[in-house]
Amino acid sequence: MSPLQARGYYHPLDMHRTRIKICGVTRAEDATAAAAAGADAIGMIFYPPAPRNISLDRARQILAALPPFVTPVGVFAEASSEEILDTAAQLGLRTIQLNGEQTGTDVAELEGLTVIKAIRVSRATLRNELAKWKSSRPPNLAAFVMEPANTGQAGGSGVANDWSAIAEEIAAGTFKDLPPIIAAGGLKPETVAEVVKTIRPFAVDVSSGVEQSLGVKSREKIDQFVAAVRQATA
Repeated sequence: MSPLQARGYYHPLDMHRTRIKICGVTRAEDATAAAAAGADAIGMIFYPPAPRNISLDRARQILAALPPFVTPVGVFAEASSEEILDTAAQLGLRTIQLNGEQTGTDVAELEGLTVIKAIRVSRATLRNELAKWKSSRPPNLAAFVMEPANTGQAGGSGVANDWSAIAEEIAAGTFKDLPPIIAAGGLKPETVAEVVKTIRPFAVDVSSGVEQSLGVKSREKIDQFVAAVRQATA
């Protein structure tokens, strides 16, 4: 048993492999490429100011191309609970990600949906932020995606996260009794292996790091990213 496991950090599923989410998918062919490479999930953004925002019609095209056993995740920032529930119902989504300033109450209002909550990583606020969620954890909160601070609300900035700050809080036991974490922020095929080895996240989340241009994924980069994660996990 490693020191991190002894501190109660590891989720039981972490013992198998690191999951992979390809986010900011805007085209059906990119969803197909992600699935073919072995990704576990794809993210679709529903936040109009975001450069990778998509319409419901485009989301339906992506979902129609997605094979079984790959989880589609709807990413929202400032939408109301009613808007999120309505979008999820129209598209048949069961998993959503919140990238705004939502509280535990907001998460609980999304009953029937599995929720991933984005946490902005700042050394000055991370520990207190996690403590708030520990004191009022909604039953449908499944994971935290650790996003870099000050980059906007919908990801895909390409800015690297403060991995040492996350590692320090893991070592300090701050994540004990909290949902598993998803690592995000500036990940690329060349950098993801070191992050996986350093913080042992439940999953990793990439968007711009596997793109050939804004909103257009590269099949080659997706393949390289997935391979790097698999090798690091092994």
